[in-house]
Amino acid sequence: MAASTSPDRFGALTHSTLLMIPAEIGCPLPDARSYSLGSRIRLPSGRRFSHRNPMEPGNAIYAEILHHLLTVVGFLLAVFLIARLMSEKRQPGNTLAWLLGIVLVPYVGVPLYLLLGGRKLKRMVARKSLLAPVPSRNTAVTSPAAAGAIAQSLLLSGACPPMGGNAVLLITTGEQAFADLERRICEAKHTIHIMTFILGRDDTGRRIVELLAKRAREGVKVRLLLDAVGCFLSSRGFVDPIRQAGGEVHRFMPVLPLQWRGSANLRNHRKIAVFDHQSAIFGGHNLAAEYMGPPALGKPWRDFGAVIEGPAVELLNEVFLADWCYASGQSIGALRLSVGTPELEARGAGELQIVASGPDVAGDPLYEGIISFIQEARHRIWIITPYFIPDEVIFRSLVVKARTGREVKLVVPARSNHRIADHARQYYLRELQTAGVEVLLYQQGMMHSKGMIVDGRVGLLGSANFDLRSLFVNFEIGVFVYSEPEVHAMRAWAQDLIRHSLPMPVEKSRHRLLGNVAEDLSRLFAPML
Repeated sequence: MAASTSPDRFGALTHSTLLMIPAEIGCPLPDARSYSLGSRIRLPSGRRFSHRNPMEPGNAIYAEILHHLLTVVGFLLAVFLIARLMSEKRQPGNTLAWLLGIVLVPYVGVPLYLLLGGRKLKRMVARKSLLAPVPSRNTAVTSPAAAGAIAQSLLLSGACPPMGGNAVLLITTGEQAFADLERRICEAKHTIHIMTFILGRDDTGRRIVELLAKRAREGVKVRLLLDAVGCFLSSRGFVDPIRQAGGEVHRFMPVLPLQWRGSANLRNHRKIAVFDHQSAIFGGHNLAAEYMGPPALGKPWRDFGAVIEGPAVELLNEVFLADWCYASGQSIGALRLSVGTPELEARGAGELQIVASGPDVAGDPLYEGIISFIQEARHRIWIITPYFIPDEVIFRSLVVKARTGREVKLVVPARSNHRIADHARQYYLRELQTAGVEVLLYQQGMMHSKGMIVDGRVGLLGSANFDLRSLFVNFEIGVFVYSEPEVHAMRAWAQDLIRHSLPMPVEKSRHRLLGNVAEDLSRLFAPML
């Protein structure tokens, strides 16, 4: 039967009918394979006909199945991530920010959460729970501070008890920090354990690498643990001299290749150096020229730390070994056998409580210890920090203390090295100032010091800043000080900072549009800073 070629019926032509047209009108029959998808055909009548091959039925079914499968997988992944997010007991603002990202912009929120969203790692807590710092019988020295409310609060949060018998020397300048580190590296006889967040590719970093390589060649066991992100440019070839000399260098939680959820976000911010298990240096100093160095390298930032000798050294070394074994895969048992269990005698009267905090700790002992500090304050609270982005509990606690007549001083740099953190802090500083807190801006360059003093009777120093990242995300180390002479020394250090600070100007009104937008946006993203 011939196919009709009436123009008004061309639109209804099928593929089989189309192939019959040339034969009916006397044209050679083309090969059916010559009709490609979307081709246009000119008929003898001059009429153009557009022909599109319909999708093969099998391909259409596969595409439909794939579409539904991806939808189901995406839904289940979102449900899993939301359930995991809610179980992490985050701050409400942080939880809401991630929740909105996952629900409203899943193509962005889900990958970001998988990459950056982790906070507490149950497997890591389980693996490292046996490595939690617990004093051995050889070094346990009782401390009267153990009966205090703050120490008890920390104990219930999972921290170790306070230990007496320690000698404490505060480090208040970068020159002093470098000199103490250099001298103790050179004097070590058996072991050198160092962990840091930043190792600079500068004169300070090169000098430390040279010293560690030299001591490794001389037979001292050198172990250097570097955070993979903070030392991204200095954790490979830059430290090869140490490896070539027989020392060991490992990176903590490398980002590339990505190992597991959150590995890019959870950073080791602890700074600890232990020598022969007899002395230790800790605090806020990174191993770079900005933080420490000889006078010839210029004036470094103002930072804070301490050298200790005595029983508390064992606990700091246990924190190092826990992180080292996790990063290197080595056995903690074999490592302890190789280094032995030292007998540390009392070297002074310092009473210290070592508190490790981070994703490898079940709770938030450092954060809860700070809250206990504020709540127990009877007369005054002094806080020194480079970055101030508190959570709502700490923020409101300070407001209440100031309104009830307690002396609250907050010292921050007039301008830090992170502009977005400066914008984010403005709201909190302004509200605290209104409540009666004396906000002081340090005027002599960047201040990287971290410390807290309450009533002149207890103090806190270590690696943690007063921001959400340090309190809830990073691996941190804090040392609570209960002995009177050491706290008085901390107070003298704080008074020196206060003398070089000026009160924050009272802001009468906010008229700068761009400044307001920058501040509001920075505060909005503060939970993720």
